[in-house]
Amino acid sequence: MSPTTPDSHPKKQPNKSSDKQANQLPNERTETLPNRSTTKSPNRTLDKPQDSLPPGYPVEFDVDAVLKDGGTIHIRPIKPDDIDAMKALYDGLSDTTIYMRFFSPRRTLSDKEWEHFTNVDYIDRLALVGILDDTIVAVARYDRIIGTGEAEAAFLVTDKHQGRGIGTIMLEYLAEAARTRGVSEFTADTLPNNRKMLSMFTGAGFDRTAMFADGVVSVSFPIQPTQTSMTAAEERDRIATRQSMLRILRPNSIAVIGASRTPGTIGHELFRNLLAAEFTGPIYPVNPEALHVGGVRAYHSIMDIPDEVDLAVIAVPAPLVAGVIEDCGKKHVGGLVVISAGFAETGQNGVAAERTLVRRAHIHGMRLVGPNCMGVINTSPDVSMNATFAPDQPVRGRVGFSSQSGGLGIAILAEASERGIGISSFVSMGNKADISGNDLLAYWEDDQETDVILLYLESFGNPRVFSTLSRRISRKKPIIAVKAGRTSAGSRGASSHTAALATPDVAVDALFKQAGVIRVDTLQELFDVAELLVNQPLPAGKRVAILGNAGGPGVLCSDACEGHGLEVPELSARTQSVLRSFLPAEAAVGNPVDMVASATADDYRKALEVLLADEMVDAIIVIFTPPLVTQAGDVAKAITQVAAGSGKPVLANFLTAHGALEALRGTARSIPWYPYPELAAQALARVATYTEWRNAPEGNVPDIDGIDVKSASDLVAEELKANPDGGWLEMSTAAKLLSFYGINVAPTISVTSPEKALEAADRLGYPVVLKVNSTKIVHKSDVGGVAVRLENPDEVSQAYSKMANELGSTMNGATVQHMADGVEVIVGAVQDPLFGPLVMFGTGGISVELLKDRSFSLLPLTDLDVHNLIRSTRGSPLLFGYRGAAECNVLKLEELIHRFGRMVADIPELLEADLNPVMVSTDEAIAVDAKIRMGSPDIRSSPAIRKLKS
Repeated sequence: MSPTTPDSHPKKQPNKSSDKQANQLPNERTETLPNRSTTKSPNRTLDKPQDSLPPGYPVEFDVDAVLKDGGTIHIRPIKPDDIDAMKALYDGLSDTTIYMRFFSPRRTLSDKEWEHFTNVDYIDRLALVGILDDTIVAVARYDRIIGTGEAEAAFLVTDKHQGRGIGTIMLEYLAEAARTRGVSEFTADTLPNNRKMLSMFTGAGFDRTAMFADGVVSVSFPIQPTQTSMTAAEERDRIATRQSMLRILRPNSIAVIGASRTPGTIGHELFRNLLAAEFTGPIYPVNPEALHVGGVRAYHSIMDIPDEVDLAVIAVPAPLVAGVIEDCGKKHVGGLVVISAGFAETGQNGVAAERTLVRRAHIHGMRLVGPNCMGVINTSPDVSMNATFAPDQPVRGRVGFSSQSGGLGIAILAEASERGIGISSFVSMGNKADISGNDLLAYWEDDQETDVILLYLESFGNPRVFSTLSRRISRKKPIIAVKAGRTSAGSRGASSHTAALATPDVAVDALFKQAGVIRVDTLQELFDVAELLVNQPLPAGKRVAILGNAGGPGVLCSDACEGHGLEVPELSARTQSVLRSFLPAEAAVGNPVDMVASATADDYRKALEVLLADEMVDAIIVIFTPPLVTQAGDVAKAITQVAAGSGKPVLANFLTAHGALEALRGTARSIPWYPYPELAAQALARVATYTEWRNAPEGNVPDIDGIDVKSASDLVAEELKANPDGGWLEMSTAAKLLSFYGINVAPTISVTSPEKALEAADRLGYPVVLKVNSTKIVHKSDVGGVAVRLENPDEVSQAYSKMANELGSTMNGATVQHMADGVEVIVGAVQDPLFGPLVMFGTGGISVELLKDRSFSLLPLTDLDVHNLIRSTRGSPLLFGYRGAAECNVLKLEELIHRFGRMVADIPELLEADLNPVMVSTDEAIAVDAKIRMGSPDIRSSPAIRKLKS
């Protein structure tokens, strides 16, 4: 697509009259640029960092992005020394593209025009360039209309690369850059037959208006993100990411660079695995010192392969990888899997080398798995690819699995085969320099051969994207995750209660809980849960029946079920009556059902049929303790036959696997087996909780009225101007900020003497609370800076004098409030640089960190999120009329949390905050103390624009 602008504009004048812009997307004729294999690029260092960048150069827009066909592009701001590359771009354009750009057939531009196009101030005039194969192939630019918030925008994409989504993604970046520089609206002119251009603006999701006059269509649209534009961007990203993964997981041809003839080497075993798996396309071994590898003709270089190569698997020493990637780029390979180690895992030099690899791969349009990984697998019959050096071929099945650890990946594949869990596809992410779990989720979401997703994670690339993806995917496919690295000392220096409690693992828990991800603690539990999900239906609820032939294991199982939040209800009178009709008199039929040691396989069959028919039972755990008279294999066959026709999950705990496993796993609907009853209960509880989340409504982010965003923004800017390093707000300032979001704060009067404190107490009415007023004291109670329930003037005067004597110069006066009654809770927030704002709710007061009765949620907060947040703490019954007390106004509390969450989302400079306590009574929810710290945000994963690691 190639939007352009005319040479003149009859209505508005941008900053430079020589840069009139229109937009074009030619509908017909296409011409290609000169063949890059024979024509030297005008600037082979376009992607390399410069020793000195132009003044104001916005490095945040020097990024890589994925296109709708799965290829990649490097995007960065234009620089003055791009002039030769820009001229080369122009020379390669078709006549149609040039006409659309200038509304005239201009084959040459003046030196003055070229200088103007390549020199911008990065504020009122900004241009971004798109680079592929060290060649500029696209330009997007805006010029602000002097003295306004409007800017004229233009886009140009070379003929060869039109239709790949380059224009759309550059519009996203250009709009984001413009917004941060005070531009609120784009205008653009195009010819009426340029339907692709108009479609680009519409597809971007912006609310555009168009006018036709003098043969030109003038388009204008506000560039603030809307729900429509964000949804459209997410959908484009989903499609683009999936396409990029298809290049990796469904290639038509594979080159193994570093294929070896020596058994036991990675290059040899990997190539042999591809042959053994009977990959459906050609496999090309690349080895400069061999004529054949594994009986297949070898090539000296990938450049010598006569046919197209979709995927290159690289297993060469680390120093050679960069050169191989350059060759793959020249060969136009679709994707890369870098097995080679020796990069970021080795230290800072390795980190730099790895970044260079990724950037070069992206500039050549390729995405990359690894480095330092063990490869990829796709067991689909139309692919049959095992591009790993794992010792065994995987069992085909319906589980997608990714591992950040290569060695662990090999062990997990072996365990999956041992348990009969089949793999649909597998990716060892290694150093995760480019492709991450988010990319794989996007692929598995629509993969018809994957029903369950397993993740082993050591870190997150972009947790916000993970949250968006997993919330959507978990509604139709369960995601089970092991997240390693639970502990951290990072919270030791935290100031507020919220920050002290918001450890990194807390953020992970909040993310998984809101997104419906099943978090497990161990690899064993990962497979325990996976085996249940793969083979059995989801339970309708948490009511469990336990069937066995011994009392002890049944009791252990019952305790474990209830300990994990499941219910073990007494069976109905009808069910107990039917069970008694064929079981011995000494059998227990209440639940657990103990059929005693004499129970036969037929007894198991009949009892299981009865329990499955009970509408008050959602799942059954069958326990078998081997007696002398009954064979485990016979029991396993009986329960397998009965369970096959049921819509309820059945789990088995056979205390001996001898003779049972073959029967349990020998049918299309296997029965998951667990060596201990507690493990069965734990797995079922994980799945039942997931099912409860999946069946619950998705929730909505409510519209909130009565918010003054501009005043809040102005207050924050004023505070940071006065205190550039940030810090804690005065209580009065914090209350003012909260008021802009409609958050009720107890009336507060600042005082500087005992006399003023008495006057304030008289105005507010007794009893009152006196608090020290100091930005240097965060936890006032710890230093004697709070006096509560002061009933008369003498108590107020004495309390003030005592504080002044004890605190000395750190006391900057005090505040007086009327004593509020109600249940004390805390509402807090902290900005996590990776996860974004984290909101906390819990039992309030001075014992917050001692009790640790709190729960966290990530933004945005839906009505369901807030509902669950409040009810997830141990102290929540106090809000709902505990022991005859009046029920609090929880709706007001929910509203306060929503308003607080919106404030935190709107103000990234708000680094941490505590409303502690918030007093919740029968009438209201009101904050009686507020601590808010401002500063420069450290945000490492913005959801605003799409970009790859680089």
